[in-house]
Amino acid sequence: MSLLEIENLSVTFTTADGDVNAVNGVTFNIDKGETLAIVGESGSGKSQTAFAAMGLLAKNGRASGIARFDGKDLLSMSQREFNKIRSKDMAMIFQDPMTSLNPYLRVSDQMAEVLMLHQGISKSKAVKEAVRLLDAVRIPDAATRVTMYPHEFSGGMRQRIMIAMSLLCQPRLLIADEPTTALDVTVQAQIMQVLADVRNDFGTAVILITHDLGIVAGFCDRTLVMYGGQIMEEGPTDDIFADPTHPYTSGLLKAVPRLDKETATLSTIAGEPPDMSHLPPGCPFSPRCAQILGNCRAERPALTTHGTRRRACHLPLKEVA
Repeated sequence: MSLLEIENLSVTFTTADGDVNAVNGVTFNIDKGETLAIVGESGSGKSQTAFAAMGLLAKNGRASGIARFDGKDLLSMSQREFNKIRSKDMAMIFQDPMTSLNPYLRVSDQMAEVLMLHQGISKSKAVKEAVRLLDAVRIPDAATRVTMYPHEFSGGMRQRIMIAMSLLCQPRLLIADEPTTALDVTVQAQIMQVLADVRNDFGTAVILITHDLGIVAGFCDRTLVMYGGQIMEEGPTDDIFADPTHPYTSGLLKAVPRLDKETATLSTIAGEPPDMSHLPPGCPFSPRCAQILGNCRAERPALTTHGTRRRACHLPLKEVA
């Protein structure tokens, strides 16, 4: 049994202009100690898939389908039941640590509160554990800096604090939502190394949500590509990068700058992401696809399995450019 199982998950938001279908029938799983990347452009449904699994959808959002963690049905849980699983078994790192950390509280108070609430230990023991984890994520002089406020840390250090906070209760699954956004490339590499150390040292399964394929290659076992709230392609990361089988995946990879090739201009995917309140009846990528077939606009392709790969495309495998 997989650690997290998602089956036919859909997420819909009720707005003044009608329903918005942010996620449409997504199915995947992640095993213990595995790393899975969920990639795609902004608005593809990556984060909302994770929010649904974590019980963190906005009030106007509703989820349907199946989401099981260690065999437990997440979507049928009350908030009280969910609170027992969050932090203790499942944890999430958000894009902007400055909006996730309380600017009025010292880091020691924020981290100790989590342990005091979920494990019932004293504050002094909780602070000692906080220092240990800050040291584990390479915060220099952690014993002294634990008493500082969030604004006294750089962006990269604040992200490390968020990683340390997510590990306080030793969760079995860690979801990292764009953990390197707004960080320079050197700090990005450092943050990804910290996540790799977390995976190796704690045996934690990691779901990495990102639009940056460059940080996925050396970190994730499998990659899942989303577009228009749907899965376009999924498989082992090395295979996806070496031989993409979907035109959208191929377009994403071509848009990544390469050091081993000389090109005068960067490749781009023509057109704009779809309006999620008015998705086309067929493949959501069909309005932008350079290899469109006659049935692509009218018929949504099924997600089919080919060995270790899955893809949703009418185009024959050998014809993907």
